[in-house]
Amino acid sequence: MPLLVMKFGGTSVADLDRIANAAEKVKREVERGYDVIVIVSAMSGKTNELVGWVEQTSHLYDAREYDAVVASGENVTAGLMALRLQEMGVPARSWQGWQVPINTTSAHSAARFVSIPRENLDAKFAEGFKVAVVAGFQGVSEEGRITTLGRGGSDTTAVAFAAAFDAERCDIYTDVDGVYTTDPRICGKARKLDRIAFEEMLELASLGAKVLQTRSVELAMRYKVKLRVLSSFEDTDENSGTLVCDEEDIMESKAVSGVAYSRDEAKITLVTVEDRPGIAAAIFGPLAEAGVNVDMIVQNISEKNYEGHTMAVTDMTFSCPTNQVARAKKALEEARAAKTISYDDLVVDTEVAKVSVVGIGMRSQSGVAARMFAALAAENVNIKVIATSEIKVSVLIDRKYMELAVQALHDAFALDVA
Repeated sequence: MPLLVMKFGGTSVADLDRIANAAEKVKREVERGYDVIVIVSAMSGKTNELVGWVEQTSHLYDAREYDAVVASGENVTAGLMALRLQEMGVPARSWQGWQVPINTTSAHSAARFVSIPRENLDAKFAEGFKVAVVAGFQGVSEEGRITTLGRGGSDTTAVAFAAAFDAERCDIYTDVDGVYTTDPRICGKARKLDRIAFEEMLELASLGAKVLQTRSVELAMRYKVKLRVLSSFEDTDENSGTLVCDEEDIMESKAVSGVAYSRDEAKITLVTVEDRPGIAAAIFGPLAEAGVNVDMIVQNISEKNYEGHTMAVTDMTFSCPTNQVARAKKALEEARAAKTISYDDLVVDTEVAKVSVVGIGMRSQSGVAARMFAALAAENVNIKVIATSEIKVSVLIDRKYMELAVQALHDAFALDVA
């Protein structure tokens, strides 16, 4: 039988009524002739509650026990979904990660897939079961301990199963009806896309779009898994939602497909750093060791008169999430104390936002950056930092202008027009 993977997020299974609604969608696919693997998240809010219980119980908790507790939310949803399907007359059973088994690394709360053997689920499908309801977000380590994949891990679980079982498609059911040109809450002209390329979706996800987890898109792109994002609260058909697919499956691409933003960004500048070979490694090595996710980097070369001698110096600017600023400052100050780097001042600006335009059409169409900068200039939005890649242009701006910038760029590239 053809096989379909269906994933339901936390809002889609938030209570028993919503689980019943999701089960109806699964039953409909079974009636169309599919065997179905259903991946479920914990009920909305449950994972946060479980994390809170762990932190209240133990400040310096054992990561293995943390995973054992937080993975239980998905187990509950999987059992309830299987029961609901059985009540509807659909042969179904639930599977926890260790039962499949979903083999992962031993990096608790950040595990990665090693393998997903097919034998156990294939045997059940051969017996006449039509649906396997699998708890997302979790797996089992070589040591036999429960592991979790990090937030958003159920998306990644769904794509991994679609790849392992050669599924026809992987449908991600969520609280939105597809991928939009930008956040509809900010721009009323935002338009739902019928199709988007893997690379575009990966950039949008990494730049702040919350529709799909970044790792899930990476995995889908690597294994050519067709993803469809659609709403669990609407009647759907084969044309619903947004299909995330290969670039070759899209007839013609606009220069820009979407505008993404990230509100919680910070800009850090090291003023008057000695310009010498290896200085970038000396700065960003300690930041990497401290777990700081550096994004945009700008270096400005100049000269400084020091005791009658002219010395080449540089100002080094980079961005990172605001919640990592303290960690970054500590790493840089320790490097300065150890005399591996020197600088005159460390300037932090936590009132910035990142706004990006993304599109595979940039490869063949020129002038995207110029149009972007002109649109921002027309709104008197000053650009602090610029970063580009083959299919994106990102800028750091004052956070208070973020929504204005998103709306201006959406209009500048006529993204409301199909």
